Amino acid sequence: MNQTRIPVRKTRGEHCLNVYVSVELKKRLKSLSDRYDRTVSDMVRAVLRIGIPMMEGLSEAEETMVREYVHLFRKLRQVKSLKEI
Repeated sequence: MNQTRIPVRKTRGEHCLNVYVSVELKKRLKSLSDRYDRTVSDMVRAVLRIGIPMMEGLSEAEETMVREYVHLFRKLRQVKSLKEI
């Protein structure tokens, strides 16, 4: 299977993102970049690559937790109403 790749032409600036962070966070990123001999941009990219999947997982876990909590609450309310009868 030989697939022909169409070259992607990016418009200048299309892939850029400006983010304002606190001085403390910038210092931490700079410290990490110095420790691992990388640029601050490299460290930001690495943190985003690692952090995005973690946040997606957390969001899914929170949704599941809320769903289960609501289900449990409804079940407890039904049990309480049965006991009152």
